[in-house]
Amino acid sequence: MRAALALALVLPLSACGGLQPMYAGGSQGAVAQGLGSVEVAPIAGQAGWLVRNALRDRLGIVQDGATKYRLEIRLDDRLEGLGVLGDDTIGRERRILRARYQLVDLADGNILLDATAGSDAGIDVVSSEYATIAAEQTALENLSREVADRIVTQVALTLRAQS
Repeated sequence: MRAALALALVLPLSACGGLQPMYAGGSQGAVAQGLGSVEVAPIAGQAGWLVRNALRDRLGIVQDGATKYRLEIRLDDRLEGLGVLGDDTIGRERRILRARYQLVDLADGNILLDATAGSDAGIDVVSSEYATIAAEQTALENLSREVADRIVTQVALTLRAQS
């Protein structure tokens, strides 16, 4: 009985033989080298500055500095009032950050990836205007990192499929 149970648990694992880690080979692997050769084009606005810096932190730099790809991004950063209180003031806001991005192969100008990424966050509007502005800024910083993570994941999957 135990042998049959052990065999039943082991057999599905054999079907996973084609799986391999995304970052196989560490910093010398194909995906890491590909990510390190991505140049992030400047992005307009404060949100653009935050997203670009987060992307550059996550992509890394190839040792020889050879740029093979360019990442072009357009952002949509919105702040919406949600909860209207009895005195016609807003009690809750939603910050939305969306990115439309393209990964361009610099060798031939082909677009390897054309996608979107986004995230949103809820913000309580309190009586202190300073606290509300600080919460809006913190939300933007967090959303920038989250959107950058999603972009890097998709770019890594694309580069892995290329190699």
